[in-house]
Amino acid sequence: MLYEFLSDNRDELITRCKAKVAKRPAPRASKEELKHGIPQFLDQLIKTLRLEKSSSFSESRKVSGPSQTSKAPGRSQIGKTAAKHGGELLRRGLTVDQVVHDYGDLCQAVTELAVEQKAPVSVAEFRTLNRCLDNAIADAVTEYARRRDLIVSDQGTHAISERLGYLAHELRNLLNSAMLAVEAVKSGNVGLAGATGGVLDRSLKGMRDLIDRSLAEVRLTSGLPTRKERISLGEFIDEVHVSAMMEAKAKGLGLTVGPIESGLKVDADRHMLSSAVSNLLQNAFKFTHAHGQVSLKTRAIADRILIEIEDECGGLPPGKAEELFHPFTQRAADRSGLGLGLSISNRGIEASGGRLLVRNLPGKGCIFTIDLPRQL
Repeated sequence: MLYEFLSDNRDELITRCKAKVAKRPAPRASKEELKHGIPQFLDQLIKTLRLEKSSSFSESRKVSGPSQTSKAPGRSQIGKTAAKHGGELLRRGLTVDQVVHDYGDLCQAVTELAVEQKAPVSVAEFRTLNRCLDNAIADAVTEYARRRDLIVSDQGTHAISERLGYLAHELRNLLNSAMLAVEAVKSGNVGLAGATGGVLDRSLKGMRDLIDRSLAEVRLTSGLPTRKERISLGEFIDEVHVSAMMEAKAKGLGLTVGPIESGLKVDADRHMLSSAVSNLLQNAFKFTHAHGQVSLKTRAIADRILIEIEDECGGLPPGKAEELFHPFTQRAADRSGLGLGLSISNRGIEASGGRLLVRNLPGKGCIFTIDLPRQL
C-alpha cells in the first residue's frame, strides 16, 4: 500500500526534499520553507490514501479536494495548507517557481525511493498522488498570485495617491500665489510691470507647465495612441520661439534660435513634441547660470531631423548623463518639481518614433537632442 510506504519513509522523504531545496539556485529557501508545505502535505496525502482504501471514500475528498474534471473545488485540507504555504513563500520574498518546485520535489522523492525499495504503486494510488499534487500546486500558486496582486495594487494605489497629492499641492501653491498677486494689483497699490506682476507671471507659467506635463504623462501612461501629423518645423519652432523668448527674458537669460532650412517636416504627435521641446527649454532656463545663454537649433542630417537645445549649466558630474531620463531624477540642488519632466519627454519622443539624447560639455553645459525621422 502506498500510504504504508509513505508512513514508513516519511522522515526520509522530507530529508530528500530538503536536500533538493538546498540545491536550488537563488533565492535560497530557509529551514522554515517546508513548515506548511511538504510535511503537512505528506500527512494529508497519507490520510487521503488510507481513506480511499476504507469505506470512507467520500471523506477523502474533504482532505484532498476533487479531481480536475470536477466542478470548482471547495477549500480542502490540502488546499488550505497549500494556500498558507504559498502565502508564506511570497511574504519571505521567494518566487512562484519555488512554490511549484516544493511539490515537484516530493513527487520525485517518492518515485526515486519507491524504485530503490522496489515498492509497488498501483495506478489508482499514483492517480491519487497526482490529484493531490495538482490541487496543492493550484491552491498554493493561486494564493501566492492573489497576495502578490494585492501588494502590487496597494503599491500602485499609493504611487497614484502620491502623484495626485503632489499635483494638487503644486497647483494649489501656484494658484494661491497668482490669486495673491491679483488681489495686490486690484488694490491699486502695485502695477503689473513690477515684482507683483512677475509673481503672477511665474505662477501662471508654472501652472501651464505642470498641466502640460501631466497631460502628456496621462496620455503616455494610459496607452492612448499617438496622433501623428505632418509638422512643418519652421512654423513649429516659430510658435515655440515666442513663449520661450518671454521666459528667457523674465529670467534674465539670452536665447538664440538658429535659422531653419525651408521645407523641413516630421511626422509626430504635435502635443508630445511641443511638450518635450518646452520642457527641455524650461530645464535649460532653470539650470543656466545667471546672464547665460540658451540656444535652439534645428537641422537635417541625411534622413534625420535634429532639434538641439544647449544650455550653460556648467556641465554634469561624470556618469550622470545616462541617469537623467530616469523617473524622479533631478539635475542639481534645485529640487523644485518631481524630476519627471525628462522622463516624460523621452517617452513622448519615443512614441513619435524618435529618441532623446544628451551630450555633456564639461565645464560649460549640456546639449539635449531630439532625433526624429525626416519626412521628405
